[in-house]
Amino acid sequence: MSALDPTLVRELAPQVIGVLVRRGADFASAEDAVQEALLAAHEQWGEQPPHDPRAWLVTVAWRRHVDLVRSDASRRAREERLHHEPPPGPAAASDDTLWLYFLCAHPSLSPSAATALTLRALGGLTTRQIAEAHLVPEATMAQRISRAKRTLADVPLEVPGDLATVLRVLYLVFSEGYAGEVDLAAEAIRLARRLVALTDEPEVRGLLALFLLHHSRRAARRDAEGRLVPLPEQDRALWDRRLAAEGIDLLQDALARDRLGEYQAQAAVAALHADALRAEETDWVQVVEWYDELVALTGSPVHRLNRAVAVGEADGGAAGLRALRELDLSLPRYAAVAAHLHERAGDLADAARLYAEAAAAATRTDERDHLTRQAARLAPHRRDP
Repeated sequence: MSALDPTLVRELAPQVIGVLVRRGADFASAEDAVQEALLAAHEQWGEQPPHDPRAWLVTVAWRRHVDLVRSDASRRAREERLHHEPPPGPAAASDDTLWLYFLCAHPSLSPSAATALTLRALGGLTTRQIAEAHLVPEATMAQRISRAKRTLADVPLEVPGDLATVLRVLYLVFSEGYAGEVDLAAEAIRLARRLVALTDEPEVRGLLALFLLHHSRRAARRDAEGRLVPLPEQDRALWDRRLAAEGIDLLQDALARDRLGEYQAQAAVAALHADALRAEETDWVQVVEWYDELVALTGSPVHRLNRAVAVGEADGGAAGLRALRELDLSLPRYAAVAAHLHERAGDLADAARLYAEAAAAATRTDERDHLTRQAARLAPHRRDP
């Protein structure tokens, strides 16, 4: 017996869930039944899957669902209806994946629950894989997914989440990074590609463009010892130019539709970095202009913080510090940005102090180690209190 092709599983799982729900199963029962069908496939398919794997999974999952309904004494009426209905015909070739995207991103779910459920139902990942990727115990993730499914059990299926929520969930999946057995960044790209194929909205293309442009730099983000390498210091020969070119093409297509959104603007910033063969060739003036667009679109303090960095690169550290003074000191990464801008302005003593403060506040080990190295580099310039 060989393991199921994970690509095939991730493609078919949401389709089969959609078929069961369209036939009358609630989302939670459908998802459970499909997981059991996938387990049966793993045990029975061996080296050669059936001629029509999707139809096989639909048949087995529907039987599992009917068995579950019949075993539930509190749902006898529904059991009777299912018992007397003729067996369902062949599954239609329609793809309910887009509808499931919206259901998994329902506004009644928290972002963390929506992310986990999307990975389970649409990504075909196991609870263990999702837990490892999120660095939480498997039991904790199982409870999170179970609560999410129970929440959706009371949601009318004609009231799904909106596109903005779907995109935010995919953005969160991508941002989880590369921990665990499954590369969530690659998984977010796979899911975003499917979403692009299902809808013509420019922001969907903008999001995929953003993913591809960031992912194109992945090989250069860490050195041989696994330490973070800042963008200006990365070996750009390691960047995946094919991925970057695909991202830029998607971005240009989205921008041509003249409906600018947050993800398109973020992708435009990433594209400007991709265009620069050397860090010093980056068009920081345009980067600042795109951050102006982002601030106008969202008002996000995170974008304001990144804008201050861009201003510092375009007009000097002192100008960046003036932009930074408009922001709340309690913002995450504020001290790290202030340290960088003080260094750009030639104030190495304050930069050393601020790098040390940022390192102490960092929540990720790799980021803390990087900031500690920066503080140590400037330690000779630090003034004792």
